[in-house]
Amino acid sequence: MSTIVDRHNLDFLLFDMFDLEKAHASGPFEGQDRELISQLLDTAQRIAEAEYLPTAASLDAVPPTFENGKAVMPAYVGRALKAYSDAGLSAQSFPVEFGGLGISHTVSMTVNGMFSAANIAIANYFLLTAAAARLLLAFGTEEQKSRYASHMIAGRWMGTMCLSEPQAGSSLADITTRADPAGDDAYHLRGTKIWISSGGHSMSENIVHLVLARLPDAPAGVKGISLFLVPQKRLNEAGEPGEDNNVTLIGLAHKMGQRGTTNCQLNFGEDGPSVGYLVGKPNQGLHAMFHMMNEARIGVGHVATMSGLVGYLYSLQYATQRLQGRRIGQKDPASPQIPLIEHVDIRRMLLAQKAAVEGALALCTYCALLVDEQKRAEEADQADLALLLEVLTPIVKSWPSEHCLEANKWAMQILGGAGYTSDHPLERLYRDNRLNHIYEGTYGIQGIDLLGRKVRLAEGRGLDLLLERIDATIAEAAHIPALSSHAAWLAEAVGWVKEATSAALAEPDLERSLANATLYLDATGTVVIGWLWLWQAIVAVRMEEGGAASKAFYEAKRAACDYFFRYQLPRAQIDLGLVKTLDDTCLATTPEQLRVA
Repeated sequence: MSTIVDRHNLDFLLFDMFDLEKAHASGPFEGQDRELISQLLDTAQRIAEAEYLPTAASLDAVPPTFENGKAVMPAYVGRALKAYSDAGLSAQSFPVEFGGLGISHTVSMTVNGMFSAANIAIANYFLLTAAAARLLLAFGTEEQKSRYASHMIAGRWMGTMCLSEPQAGSSLADITTRADPAGDDAYHLRGTKIWISSGGHSMSENIVHLVLARLPDAPAGVKGISLFLVPQKRLNEAGEPGEDNNVTLIGLAHKMGQRGTTNCQLNFGEDGPSVGYLVGKPNQGLHAMFHMMNEARIGVGHVATMSGLVGYLYSLQYATQRLQGRRIGQKDPASPQIPLIEHVDIRRMLLAQKAAVEGALALCTYCALLVDEQKRAEEADQADLALLLEVLTPIVKSWPSEHCLEANKWAMQILGGAGYTSDHPLERLYRDNRLNHIYEGTYGIQGIDLLGRKVRLAEGRGLDLLLERIDATIAEAAHIPALSSHAAWLAEAVGWVKEATSAALAEPDLERSLANATLYLDATGTVVIGWLWLWQAIVAVRMEEGGAASKAFYEAKRAACDYFFRYQLPRAQIDLGLVKTLDDTCLATTPEQLRVA
């Protein structure tokens, strides 16, 4: 049994539930059939288990150090990354014309999930690089694509995103990094960026920093932000990395988790000019950067899911093998002990993990499919697909970050005191996963994004599209006797979402309208996961009726669906009720009341 992947569940999602072979029968991903996908997954699993997994604990215990202005990395990190790029995986989801393999985003995300599960601290380096390279393909000049993005796709160079500053944090309107024209389409950047993941190292020939900064005549606020490409090393006439570009590593942050991924403070222009190049149009940098961030937000949700999955698989294996105690009512100390999994409360915690992790994985996979659908859809349908993904993006980033972290908690609990020691990976997984609440926008920011912006776009078209798809699944399940009651519960939950949304959008006081946006985000996410569990249960019933093997697998799917509907879905009613009534408990509490005298 692998501790980083459940291949049976992946096959169920990709081929039984989402019918990926049919989706790949024509269009840009034609020919990417089940055999090819399985071969890719086999390769990824082999490399992840051989090169990434064995060093996860040691990298956490001895993370990179800051020495003589550089981040010093253990040699095995570079070897693992080289194994990944040598297998062509850094190029997997990019267009063939740029040196990529043309693999669908759905398959690529699934492949990368194994590396995230095995050792997220190492996997982060190429996950961020891929997002940066895609941004350049979308907004960069032809020269930027050929001179920079192509090397990132090949795995020779890496990339970062540089947004936050010491005085601004998440408030990008307050950034002060400046970009002054220097002739020949170049700019000199000066400023400080913090929380920069994957910078400061020497594991690649070059690092391409994507930096938000202001032009001298830029308007105030977010409307005056531009995006610049700033290489760690300038390129010579042959296009090879040459002299240093004065991007100075000031220090490394010491994080509670994902400790092997460098987290840097970088100074631009401190020891001389940091030469950069405008990406996209002036003062439209935030629009371009969000192209990268939205992909990264789906990625963060997937990373959180994979951390939850590893915890689930490990605790399941432990519960199956560990003998402890006896059944209730069996008091004879001479009788044999039973495996932990025989205890009902252990099964409750395993079901809680399974419901969260497999529900979240279905959500991440569905969002990746929407990315691919936009590439093969008719132009008239692309706008709707984009709106649907806009609504789901804050949910896919946030729901797994909350509930798969909770799954890690249950995994630790199953091991008892042992779960909280470094002898087992669970306490590390919990620490790693806790960061996903923060990465690519905090939970609160995502709530405001969903209720304050996404559900209001195009007069609510995105939310309507989502609810239409949920209604279609409800209608199908209503005719299946084993699932008809679940269909009725989900229909009721959709009503909770509609009522809460209408009440919040009708409130003219925006601050009061958004006072419970985080509750709205989490509860709406729970309804969405309920939909995806009902969908999984429908497929499981159909597979059983069709005589498919692995009856226990499909019964487990239905059991997890039952658990989610009975234990989790009802909680959404409470939170959406607070949104619906515009509860002002938090809004009415003043800062003075919370300050300690």
